[in-house]
Amino acid sequence: MRRRVPPPGLARRTDTAGSSVIREALALTARPEVISFAGGLPASELIDTEGIRAAYDRVLAEAPHRALQYSVTDGDPALREAVAERLVRGGLDTRPDRLLITTGAQQALTLLATVLLEPGDTVLVEEPTYLAALQCFGYAGARVVPVATDRQGIDVGALADAVQRERPKLLYLVPDFQNPTGHTLPPDRRAEVARLAAARGFWIAEDDPYGELRFRGARLPWISALEGAADRTVLLGSLSKVLAPGMRLGWLHGPPGLRRAALLAKQALDLHSSTVDQAAAARYLRDHDLDTRLGPVRALYRERCDTLLGTLGQALPAGSTWSRPDGGMFVWVRLPDGWDAAALLPHAVAQDVAYVPGAPFFAGRPDPATLRLSFASHGPAGIREGMRRLAAAFDRAAPPDRGRVPAAAGRAPYGPGATA
Repeated sequence: MRRRVPPPGLARRTDTAGSSVIREALALTARPEVISFAGGLPASELIDTEGIRAAYDRVLAEAPHRALQYSVTDGDPALREAVAERLVRGGLDTRPDRLLITTGAQQALTLLATVLLEPGDTVLVEEPTYLAALQCFGYAGARVVPVATDRQGIDVGALADAVQRERPKLLYLVPDFQNPTGHTLPPDRRAEVARLAAARGFWIAEDDPYGELRFRGARLPWISALEGAADRTVLLGSLSKVLAPGMRLGWLHGPPGLRRAALLAKQALDLHSSTVDQAAAARYLRDHDLDTRLGPVRALYRERCDTLLGTLGQALPAGSTWSRPDGGMFVWVRLPDGWDAAALLPHAVAQDVAYVPGAPFFAGRPDPATLRLSFASHGPAGIREGMRRLAAAFDRAAPPDRGRVPAAAGRAPYGPGATA
């Protein structure tokens, strides 16, 4: 019998990319009886299914052949115009030709890594940070260095030290309602980030999937809109949280040279994002006032967030702390020293409740006592029941002398030195 020669092995970059703990958690909790706080899914009942269906119907009735044909790589002109108009209203001086439509904001991040990063280049990230960004930078072969955060986001003093020490090519941030912590970077820190980038010569990736979901306080300016930042900041956005995640539409906004490089990379990757989905999104944004539609969404998320915050004291072990977000979808929890959120997850699933352990969100040494909760997908009754189940899971796993957080405690946001 002739000897068979095995095929060559996989590329080395696959060794650095682990599976997503979030995807695994979603699969683990797919049973309908599980109350899952794990996934970062927008509330399904808030998706305007009738309005979106009507947009598809209009597109397929008015220009079916165009909507179902190949299209240009940089995106449907009407959709780029609609997104640019929203950016201008938000305070960014821009034009449609500064935008590249992508297949979700995750593709925008992948394109950015493709055109900016060589293997071994240094990327600074918040600690903790968005898990899929760590995966993306790992595939690019980047050296990822964490920077300390507190309850207001990245510590700009620690950032200045890291920039001087590491000489990064890129800083990746989620300034508004960060995933996983829910923290928001205040204006003075945004200005300092822009100043550091101008003085030290690095790029900023400003990821903003949640900025439209503010339910407390006034909107803050993008770093991209600050003086001196436009030539080195790439703003990434998405329609997933405000329209429908299944349409898989995001965008990249950046300087012309970088946008051109990302466009060529996208041509090699998928030619263009779905023509019909782009056309339907553009049609929807023309036919509806998105800000008016988002009003009830923000109010509902605030109610759900406040319900979760109001029940954590009865669900978590004494000494726990948590963030208090002003928008977005996430609350970040730190259990007392000695607790391990990953080890406790099977106990929670046994009680038909789930969360995401925090350790995979760390680029450096993980904190096993942390976890992320998403409040977006469940109403107040579901949240209260989920917290009751979570309390039962902690009770089963904990020594008998571990109690609940006192009713007046637990109000300090998570961060170094925060206490419950």
